[in-house]
Amino acid sequence: MIISKYIYSFLFLLSSVFIVSAQTDYPILNEIVTDQAQIFSKDQLVGLRDKLTKFESESTNQIVVLTIDNLHEEPIETFAYEVFNKNNLGQIEKDNGLLILFAKQDRKVRIEVGGGLEPYITDAFARRIIETIMIPEFKNEDYYKGIDKATDVVIGLINTSDAREEFRQQIENESKTPWFIKLIFTLFTSIFISLGVYFFYKIYTNFIEIFRGIFIGKLGVAKSILLIISATLSLLMILPFIFMPMAGMVLINEIDTSRFSFLIDNIQFTIIIFISILFGLAIVLALLKILIKGKENFKLSFFNTDAKYYSKTFSSGGSHSISSDSSSSSSSNSSSFSGGGGSSSGGGSSGSW
Repeated sequence: MIISKYIYSFLFLLSSVFIVSAQTDYPILNEIVTDQAQIFSKDQLVGLRDKLTKFESESTNQIVVLTIDNLHEEPIETFAYEVFNKNNLGQIEKDNGLLILFAKQDRKVRIEVGGGLEPYITDAFARRIIETIMIPEFKNEDYYKGIDKATDVVIGLINTSDAREEFRQQIENESKTPWFIKLIFTLFTSIFISLGVYFFYKIYTNFIEIFRGIFIGKLGVAKSILLIISATLSLLMILPFIFMPMAGMVLINEIDTSRFSFLIDNIQFTIIIFISILFGLAIVLALLKILIKGKENFKLSFFNTDAKYYSKTFSSGGSHSISSDSSSSSSSNSSSFSGGGGSSSGGGSSGSW
């Protein structure tokens, strides 16, 4: 029953990882401000377009606004990233585009930043613009005012270093955590991370041993499938005990995560890459272990398993027991606008109200 439970859990995990969502028809933008949600009046739309077109002509930096009715259950981070790259916002040699995406029915907004503008509009800057400038206006249903003020702030941050420094100081003053709190939290989370890494190591050595057993013919391929599934599930269950404390440590120490924003925003891709590395490294290490010992011959058996080897290595009393390790681990105007060939690196921030 326990094994069946693990199998169903593992199949559910695989289905969630490898499922391919229906292709979304991302809009092609022909205007620097596209108001599909119809939240702007005619005068507001013209004024916003004129401002952003003028800014682009003077600086080559491209600020684009898109409002939509809803995201159709797609994460706003994915939608913004795809719209940005489909329309090649910014210039190809500079990646100096920025997209403000507003989803009315979902009550969500995102600032997607091209790689060339990330030094000027950091993730922290984008988050503060959303939280302190846009959302308060959105709660009053003054959508134009929130977006218009946000574009003014973005333009100011791009144009002047003094504005960026003042903005940075405001963020530090609002979110500064006392050093002793950081120290205590870091020490506390380090304990959890260390324990997680220890149990992960113990289970992973067993994972490697499974492949070694297969390669030397002492573990049948058919019988190894359940062992691989069980070990994989155990490894995946350990990961939250490592990454959740790490995420807390990053947040309290205000570490910039913009370099990893693509992996964070594309979690399915990240999981696939991680599992691939997990299996690939285990296979390589198992082969190296056999080659280093030099006394074992490569042999493959699909059904036959060495009972003595299996009992010694994978039973509850064996040194590589899965069950003992896993139980321990529980503890502008429309005609002149077009993208210039830029692309998004995934930087920016999102918010909801």
